[in-house]
Amino acid sequence: MHKLDAIDLQILKLLQEDGRMSNVEISTQVGLSAPPCLRRIRALEDVGLIRGYHGIVDGLSLIHISEPTRLGMIS
Repeated sequence: MHKLDAIDLQILKLLQEDGRMSNVEISTQVGLSAPPCLRRIRALEDVGLIRGYHGIVDGLSLIHISEPTRLGMIS
């Protein structure tokens, strides 16, 4: 099992807040250079602590779209 340290926990917290945050931005916030930060992120992915990056769709907003077929959402 991967042993988490304070930097790993910071990385996980940042990615939970913004899964689209760049590696460079994460590395700056946790005090590492980009390459070791990316290695840590990949290690967290490899052991299953990060299982994916997802967009969350607001279903209520979809109701207000007048022509959903134009967005390719309805066939």
